[in-house]
Amino acid sequence: MFKRILIANRGEIAVRIIRACRELGIETVAVYSTADASALHVQLATRAVCIGPAKAAHSYLNQTAILTAAVESGCEAIHPGYGFLSENDEFADLCAQCGLKFIGPSGDVIRKMGNKAAARELMIKAGVPVVPGSDGVIESAEEALKVAERIGYPVLLKASAGGGGRGMRRVFSPEELPAAFASAQAEAVACFGNGEMYLEKLVLSPRHIEFQIMADQQGHVVHLGERDCSIQRKNQKLMEESPSKALSPELRQAMGRDAVKAAQSCGYEGAGTIEFVLDPDGNYYFIEMNTRIQVEHPVTEMVTGQDLVKEQIRVAAGLPLSFTQEDVKLNGHAIEVRINAEDPAKNFAPMPGKTEFVHFPGGCGVRVDSALYNGYELSPFYDSMVAKLIVHAPTRLAAIRRMRRVLEEFIVEGYPTGADLAHLILYHPDYLKGDYNTSFIENNLDEVLSWMEKGAPLADEEER
Repeated sequence: MFKRILIANRGEIAVRIIRACRELGIETVAVYSTADASALHVQLATRAVCIGPAKAAHSYLNQTAILTAAVESGCEAIHPGYGFLSENDEFADLCAQCGLKFIGPSGDVIRKMGNKAAARELMIKAGVPVVPGSDGVIESAEEALKVAERIGYPVLLKASAGGGGRGMRRVFSPEELPAAFASAQAEAVACFGNGEMYLEKLVLSPRHIEFQIMADQQGHVVHLGERDCSIQRKNQKLMEESPSKALSPELRQAMGRDAVKAAQSCGYEGAGTIEFVLDPDGNYYFIEMNTRIQVEHPVTEMVTGQDLVKEQIRVAAGLPLSFTQEDVKLNGHAIEVRINAEDPAKNFAPMPGKTEFVHFPGGCGVRVDSALYNGYELSPFYDSMVAKLIVHAPTRLAAIRRMRRVLEEFIVEGYPTGADLAHLILYHPDYLKGDYNTSFIENNLDEVLSWMEKGAPLADEEER
């Protein structure tokens, strides 16, 4: 097992990794920017090293500074968390060149799965269902028009190197396509330095279902069930739950089998997520793989009882998985709400500021992952997420009721958050019934926001 690990991240995920390392008896080295000098992860780590100024490009994305800190502090491995360098194939390669273990897949695997067009081709060869579309990268709007004509509108243009909804455009007619292609490609170049595009059939109003997988260096791959991530806005997830009410046991088994097949096809190692869209008729299609730990991993931990971060570290050290597929059981129901410092009433505008006061909820089946504390100053340079609230209960309805209570207890003063919006969503009849898809926020936001003034409706018949 490693003796010392550098965490190349910040915020709640850095704190999460530090805590796992502490329980494994591993020393930790935190890196931080000048804006994060007083951050919680800096205070909790065994040692902390400043790697640059506030802007991420000069600190948390500064590969040379991070690798230098790791080598000089005697680390044997680097945990990238999520975001920043977690899916950077060049960084994974450089870690290996410096004699450091990158806690995740190799650079070659990240390249295979990080390029969405290449991953799509690989899944086709592996026999994993993919959305009908281009066989690979499309070079021009003219080529995109030919593919769209073949598969039918509407279609979805996607950047091969994209993520978070960037470099993505919906197209409903041939007239829209040339301008959409140019716009998506320009955004992809600006955001990712890569203008490669591909095209898929647009599956309207799908569920977004992802499967957690874990793989070791001995070739064992297991899945740990699904997460329903369909409550999202502009491809940014707001709430997640497991298990999904949309999946029958037979469908769960089939999707889990294909998730394992997808990971095996690329020689995967570590924690990863296979993302699917599920159409209203029960057909599912691979859309991408995230080659890292996910923001919503606590949902899976709550229903399986497995510590995914500890397992990541174990398999990176060369140990075999500590459990088999037969050991994985989904017990009860878990829900996660992401709390962002933003104002839903002002088009979700980020609202950083000083944390004048914060109170975290507690009680049976409650978990809070956060780096907040009283007096902490939120930086405008980084993501607006300030906390993740997670609950677990024997049934879905009990989990919903528990999350309502948790959101009522959660207090943060100094800036607005999306906590009230999430609280009201938990009263929406369609959410209660589990009858929702990725268009839920788009279709119901105005209604839910109006409830902030007049109060949520009474619970529907199913809840009573």
